[in-house]
Order: sequence, then C-alpha cells, then structure tokens
Amino acid sequence: MEEVRNNNGQNLGIAALITAIITFVLAVIPCVGLIALVPGIIAIILASVGLSQASRTNSPKGLQLAGLIIGVLASLISISQIFVASEIAKKADKWPDEIQNIVKDVQDDVIKDLEDENISIKIESNGDKVEINASTKGKDKEKKLEELEGLTPPADTLQ
Repeated sequence: MEEVRNNNGQNLGIAALITAIITFVLAVIPCVGLIALVPGIIAIILASVGLSQASRTNSPKGLQLAGLIIGVLASLISISQIFVASEIAKKADKWPDEIQNIVKDVQDDVIKDLEDENISIKIESNGDKVEINASTKGKDKEKKLEELEGLTPPADTLQ
C-alpha cells in the first residue's frame, strides 16, 4: 500500500516561517529589536502548533522547524537587546554629572590659557601706524589698577 501524506500544519508552518523571518529582520536592527520579541513569540507558537499537527498526521515538518528555529533565534537576539538597553539605562543617570565635570574642566582650561596670553593689535591706515600691546598676566593688571587708583600716571598720556 501507498503511504498517504497529508499537508496538515503546512499553512501554519508557512505563517510561522514568514513571521520568524520578519522577526529576525526586526531583531537585528538596533533599538527596533526591542519590539521584535512579540512577533518572535507568535512565530514560536505558530511553529509549535504546526509541528504538533504535522506529527499527528505524519506530514512534512521542514517549514515548521525552520520557522521555529528562526523564531527562537530572533527572540534571543531581541532579549539580548533588552538586556543591553537596560544596562545603558542604568548608567544613563550618571552621565549628566560626568558631562558637567568635563564641561567645567574645559572651561577652567580655557580660562587658564586666556589668562596667560599676550594680545597685540596693529592698525595701519594711510601711513599711520597704531600698535596696542596688552597682556592678561597679573603684572599688567596690577599696573592698570595702580593707574586707576591714581598712584602712577598712565603710560600712554603726555605729561
């Protein structure tokens, strides 16, 4: 006698395989992979039900197995992204303090560099030249303060 093979569970196998492939594509995309867990579970359920129907009627099981394997793999990838996202979220509350410290350090470095600089401005117009030299070092500040207090005459005035 000829062995009769049914195709019970094949439709579920096709649905499981398509869902599993879509789940896999979603799962490997960063940040989007977090939502791939739901279709992954659907693909696993469809493949499991299809396998049980195929085993009762001695039908081919290739589509159901492929859907099950890809669905499980995609679900594991999605779960791993959930764990990674939770670890990032745990460390995210420390970032503002670190950023503020970095900004403060950069500001301090810029101010320190500016305090030690010499400034020279040269202007030339129709043969006339004007040159202004200034320094941001402490001695120039002290001299300027003395000039403002009236202790010494300003250097740029005629007597």
